[in-house]
Amino acid sequence: MLFWTIVKVGFKSLWANKLRSALAMLGIIIGVGAVIAMLALGAGARNMVLNRISSMGTNLLIVRPSGSGRGGVSTGTQQNLTLADAQALLDEAPGIERLSPVVGGTVQAKFMNRNTRASVNGIASTWLPIRGFEVEKGRGFTELEVESGFRTAILGSVTAETLFLGEDPLEQTIKLKGINFRVVGVLKSKGDQGGFNADDQVLVPYTTAMKQLFGLDYLREIDVEASEGGKQGEVKAAITTLLRKRHRTQAGAEDDFNVRDQAEMIETSTEVTRTFTILLGGIAGISLLVGGIGIMNIMLVTVTERTREIGIRKAIGAKRGSILAQFLIESVIVSGLGGVFGVGLGAGLALAISRFSPIKAQVEWQSALMSLSFALFVGIFFGFYPARRAAALDPIEALRYE
Repeated sequence: MLFWTIVKVGFKSLWANKLRSALAMLGIIIGVGAVIAMLALGAGARNMVLNRISSMGTNLLIVRPSGSGRGGVSTGTQQNLTLADAQALLDEAPGIERLSPVVGGTVQAKFMNRNTRASVNGIASTWLPIRGFEVEKGRGFTELEVESGFRTAILGSVTAETLFLGEDPLEQTIKLKGINFRVVGVLKSKGDQGGFNADDQVLVPYTTAMKQLFGLDYLREIDVEASEGGKQGEVKAAITTLLRKRHRTQAGAEDDFNVRDQAEMIETSTEVTRTFTILLGGIAGISLLVGGIGIMNIMLVTVTERTREIGIRKAIGAKRGSILAQFLIESVIVSGLGGVFGVGLGAGLALAISRFSPIKAQVEWQSALMSLSFALFVGIFFGFYPARRAAALDPIEALRYE
């Protein structure tokens, strides 16, 4: 009963000084709102990265040449992956459903008087399902087109729009590096995939890309799809063993290639987004500390103003613990209400930012509960000293205070 009486007195005291109480809450509101918004954006960024990695294809492994740099820096400049390696993996490595050699480069793509700088990837007919791409118009490559080096092309949706401005590109002829290619398909839009826009590319048979466009005899990468139900770790180990044998890598020597699976990519991306989320949340959390200092300042002023009131209460029998509880509860009320309003502000900010950015913020109840709990802790921590000071006042000296 005494507790609820103290709470009612606390609310009345704060309501009597509405402007001052609102200003004390403001720091907590801004701090909690900033934390909620930053954590929501971090969660949204993490989910976006995971969705993009998942959209790259199921059971995906990517084999790439290792870099020639030192200190663990991989530049991917070695030219040691060949078509023979890709064929050996398909024939000998267990657990592989399908694979595709990949070569690539950037060339000038032209249709009539329109042109654009396009990313061109040479692929096999299996690459689209491996990477989870779908053809929206037309078709994919046939085995005959790939094996015979036909000059056929599949366009990303952005490239198709840039070159054809809404016209139907199927069966039209474009020029890549001055060479005519017939458009046989347009990919369904997939969006930006972290520095690479999958919709802004041109796909051609890898045989055509190697012999006619780029003059290459090595591959940029080999994309592998593990069999359904197979363990990616075992497939990865089999690929590593076979390629080390083919490249005559000595025991104890580093691989001249690297194999990355989805689990590794997800782990790396999650770690990066988690680090940025913690950084942003920590910066925003400083506002909470500033808000706590504001609460302490206001409560010290309140104690000074109510010195005579404290003296009267002690004179008529109020215990030291009751005085301490009264001012501590007032501090917690300020921080608690500020936390609640801050959660609403943060959620609103996150939703507003989502409307104007590609990141879809996601407010998680765990982050809201954590921020609210921290706001209450700030109220207790910064309110304890003013409350203790009020409880320690001598009643005789307090009654004399003017």
